[in-house]
Amino acid sequence: MSSKESVAIGQLLSLLESRYAMRVLWALRDGHAQTFRLLQDSVGSITPNTLNTRIKELREAGLMTHGSDGYCVTTAGADLLKRLADLQAFAGKWASSQARKAS
Repeated sequence: MSSKESVAIGQLLSLLESRYAMRVLWALRDGHAQTFRLLQDSVGSITPNTLNTRIKELREAGLMTHGSDGYCVTTAGADLLKRLADLQAFAGKWASSQARKAS
């Protein structure tokens, strides 16, 4: 991996590690636009201030946008979510294995 690639991955992970950033993107994964209030409800337990901050950061990063119907992911955001789709299957398997360990 080149140093440019390492820097890019570091920048993306830094953005996604921000509190609720992944949840905001994940809430938009179905491709349907959401109003601010609906997005806040979809994310759950996020303050309006934090949601505004995450929206601003994700818009600046080109991962989401705001249109006439509300907030939605951009083409780049949809591409990222597509690549993260395997996370859902992995999480299910991982949670099951953790539950077995605890038993």
